[in-house]
Amino acid sequence: MQDRIGLAAVAASVAVVAMAFSAHAADEPRLVSYGALRAMPIQVLPGLGTIVIPDSSIEKPGDIGRRVHTHSRVLIPDVPVEPPPVGAVSNAVSPLVTMTETPASLACVYRLVNQTNGCDPKKVSKVAAGGSKAVAIVDAYHNKTALADLQTFSTHFGLPSPNLTVVYCSAQSCTNVTKPPPVDTGWALEIALDLDASHAMAPHAKLFLVEAYSSSFTDMFRAVDRAAQLVAGAGGGQESNSWGGTDFTGEKSFDSHFVKSNVVFFASTGDHKCTGAPNCPDIEYPSTSPNVVAVGGTTINRTKTNAFSSESSWINTGGGLSANEPRPAFQNGIASRVGTHRGVPDVSADADPASGMWVYCSKSACGGSGAWWIVGGTSLASPLIAGIANNAGHFRASSNAELTVLYNELGGPLFNDIATGKCGNGTNGALVPAVSGWDRCTGVGTPKGKNGL
Repeated sequence: MQDRIGLAAVAASVAVVAMAFSAHAADEPRLVSYGALRAMPIQVLPGLGTIVIPDSSIEKPGDIGRRVHTHSRVLIPDVPVEPPPVGAVSNAVSPLVTMTETPASLACVYRLVNQTNGCDPKKVSKVAAGGSKAVAIVDAYHNKTALADLQTFSTHFGLPSPNLTVVYCSAQSCTNVTKPPPVDTGWALEIALDLDASHAMAPHAKLFLVEAYSSSFTDMFRAVDRAAQLVAGAGGGQESNSWGGTDFTGEKSFDSHFVKSNVVFFASTGDHKCTGAPNCPDIEYPSTSPNVVAVGGTTINRTKTNAFSSESSWINTGGGLSANEPRPAFQNGIASRVGTHRGVPDVSADADPASGMWVYCSKSACGGSGAWWIVGGTSLASPLIAGIANNAGHFRASSNAELTVLYNELGGPLFNDIATGKCGNGTNGALVPAVSGWDRCTGVGTPKGKNGL
């Protein structure tokens, strides 16, 4: 078995503490306070910490078709730790410093830089170069330290200073709004994650953060529209949406929000809520829209010497077959696997919190015992892929154009075909394996360099 310093395997296959998590359960989730962050513990990694789901990532009764949630999971260390600065080789005792991914290690894994030193987070410091035009991030609520924290993250890891514009939305508009939306701690951490991940993959791209007034579909789509206008006005680029809600009747009427010339829309597929539970849909909109590149999640596996060895399906990645969106033309080549339904994901990237990324979010915005967080979930995967697509420099005319190219590359040399691991994306949440070719766990696979996007 691959050994991520003994830890990704533990996270993927050993349920040390398994607590019921279902959006459809009668009982309210058990939330614990981590500073100002309210979250539900779901798994203990002995000697390391606890994986938790922020309250912002829990779908509440009555949310379906009305409100969205984030797709993040956080590893709360038993003892506070932080990453070594750029160029420093860590001798830290905590294995969390070894197992947690950095901008340099992820650029190495996805071949935005030459693969050296096993892409070991303790040893590699060369970050991605490139990026141009624009990447927009759409999230709900307000992170009051977003720009300062992104600058701290960039300085720590040797990234260029970010070029970030923050746009506020009210309950009526996202234009010329001067008062920020209300504050939500879980969404503040989501904002920090999205900015850090996209900037790490495309450090010279112009960034827009559009903060929706709330997590209602109405407010989120208003922010999506504004973000698309901003990206198009900057010459084109990508928009990342690390949020969603359960696939629902009537969602097709919202698909037009994800069409804008010279803008490619990405959305995370969600994090599985109830593996193996009956009658538990885990297909999330807007990732199911045919106008969106749906991004699922993997686990990064490392050897006992911490060298990158492979990726496998993250067991909790969301995906499957939409009950409400028909198969789009770009998936005609996989009709034998999706039938008449839109299948997701299309592509994948790192999402397992046990191979999560360092994220910087000040205590004043996110709470906690320190400003460094270890964050995963498909909330990480979407901005990673959006950033890699920006770095590729192809700037497709639409999501459909991006998806057509992506499926034309299925089985080719530009993607890692992930054929190991399992996910709970079968019928009613049943576990299914990742297999060769497109599958419900990882889509066409993960980028092997930037040329496939």
